[in-house]
Amino acid sequence: MKAVGLLRYGGPEVLRVVELPTPHAGPGEVRIRVRAAAVNPADTLIRAGATPVRLHGTEPLLPGLDVAGTIDEVGPRTSGDLAPGDEVMAMINPTRPAGGGYAEWVVLPESWMAPVPAGSTPAEAATLPMNGLTALHAMDQLRLAPGSTLAVTGAAGAVGGYAVQLAKAAGHRVLADAAPHDAEVVAALGADVTVTRGPGVADRFRAHAPDGVDAAVDAALVGAELVPAVRDGGAVALLRGGPEPADLDRAARRDITLVTAFVHDYDGRRDKLDLLRRLAEEKALTLRVADRFPPEQAAHAHRLLEAGGVRGRLIIEF
Repeated sequence: MKAVGLLRYGGPEVLRVVELPTPHAGPGEVRIRVRAAAVNPADTLIRAGATPVRLHGTEPLLPGLDVAGTIDEVGPRTSGDLAPGDEVMAMINPTRPAGGGYAEWVVLPESWMAPVPAGSTPAEAATLPMNGLTALHAMDQLRLAPGSTLAVTGAAGAVGGYAVQLAKAAGHRVLADAAPHDAEVVAALGADVTVTRGPGVADRFRAHAPDGVDAAVDAALVGAELVPAVRDGGAVALLRGGPEPADLDRAARRDITLVTAFVHDYDGRRDKLDLLRRLAEEKALTLRVADRFPPEQAAHAHRLLEAGGVRGRLIIEF
C-alpha cells in the first residue's frame, strides 16, 4: 500500500511516499480504506521528533491522527455494528506500532471509529475526530453550569472553532479572540463577542465580562496572560501540555482550576466521536477543509501549515 512516512526527523522534506504491506483486520478490528487524512500541528511535531512518537529501526514512521474512508474488511469477534461499505471516521494514536493514518489502509479496533456525518465528504469528515475530540475533552473537563460564559482563544483555528461551537450548542455565552481578518469567520462559528487577539486579550475579555468569564479554553496557548480574564473560582482548559509554573502560581492565588485537554484520553470512545457526528449532522459543528493534496505533496501541506494562517484543515487524499 501507499503511505507517507519518514525515516529521520526533520523538516517537511523528510516526508516520503513509501510502499508498505497492506494490513489485515484481526479479532475485534476493522480495516478502513482511507480516502482522507487530516494534517494537524501534532503531525508536524511528530515529524520533527518533538513528541513521544518515536522511530524504530528501519521502518518508516507514519504521522496522522485522524482519517475518513470506507470499511473494506471486518475481523472476527467484532460487534457487528460496522460492515464493509460503511463510511467511517476515526482518530488514531500514532504511538501504536503501525503508526498514524497517512496510509491507504489502516486497521483499528472498531471502538475507535464512528460513521461519518451524513452528507459529508471524506475530506470534511477527516477534519472532525482529533480536533473535535480535543475540544470536547476540554469542555467536558470544565463542567460548565448551564448558561455560563466561556472565553476561547485561537477561535479561528480548528480546535478553537470547535470549542466555540460546542459551547454554543450547550447554551453558553462565548467570547472569542481573532485577528481582524478572522473576525467574520469566528462570528460565523457562533461567538457572541469577538475581541482582537494578542497582548492584553484578558483585559478585552473582561470588558465584556466585568466579573470575569466562568472558564476559558486556551487553544492559542496564551498561558498565564489569559488567567486574569477568568473569575475567582473559575477554570482554564489548557492544550498541548501541562500548566507552566507561572500559570499555577497565578491561578492558585484566585482558586482557579487548571485542566489539560489530552485527546488520547478519548481513544476508543466511540460514544464521544458519535456525539460529534450527531452535532455535525445538526449543523452545530462546521467541518472546514482548507485544501486537499495527493500523498506526493504531503511535504508541501506541512510547509503551509507551519507557515500559519490556515483556517480549516489541510487534507491528504489517498
